[in-house]
Amino acid sequence: MSLSRVFWYTLRRDILLAYRRRNDLVSPLAFFVMVASLFPLGVSPDPAFLSEVAAGVVWVAALLSTLLSMDSLFRSDFDDGSLEQMLLTPQPLALLVVAKVLAHWLVSGFPLIVLAPLLGVMLFLPDAGFGPLVLTLLLGTPTLSLIGAIGAALTVGLRKGGVLITLLVLPLYIPVLIFGTGAVMAAANGLAIGGYLAILGAILALGLVLAPLAIAAALRISVSN
Repeated sequence: MSLSRVFWYTLRRDILLAYRRRNDLVSPLAFFVMVASLFPLGVSPDPAFLSEVAAGVVWVAALLSTLLSMDSLFRSDFDDGSLEQMLLTPQPLALLVVAKVLAHWLVSGFPLIVLAPLLGVMLFLPDAGFGPLVLTLLLGTPTLSLIGAIGAALTVGLRKGGVLITLLVLPLYIPVLIFGTGAVMAAANGLAIGGYLAILGAILALGLVLAPLAIAAALRISVSN
């Protein structure tokens, strides 16, 4: 079987399984909306204040929602033995990992991008910030999934892996958060954002090259132990 067909079958399988576990799909999206909705109630409903912090609130909510969904990335495969079969297959494990991470992003990361403009309207995000918000999330959320998958792979055999994933990957999320939020704020102030987008794109490219190898190695370590 060709590598492209293996990639497609793995991607299709994970998407179908994700839609059968609809609770896992709805929970991160509900959490994303709740965090952004509760912020004005807990801090200040003033439109001027919210317009200044809207980008940061949406990005933090997206980051936390991604963390919430990471624990289930390899958990079901580990529980039913599918993960061990993946390790034994002659196909490159890194390729299978990329397909699984892509499926995770399609069912959990991409919906966040779709909902983000609605939350931007609720938080009085300036009109100039909507386009950059979508672009930064489009570049940043795949990176969050790739980094989070490393933590999920390292903790897949542990019962309380969700807490450890947060401790492991949250510091690595900070550069993406800084440049993603900075781009939106710069656009809202009429400044150029090309540099921010270039850095986010470079981080994503680096993650696409290195993260699958790290995830594959982490899975081998976790399953062998």
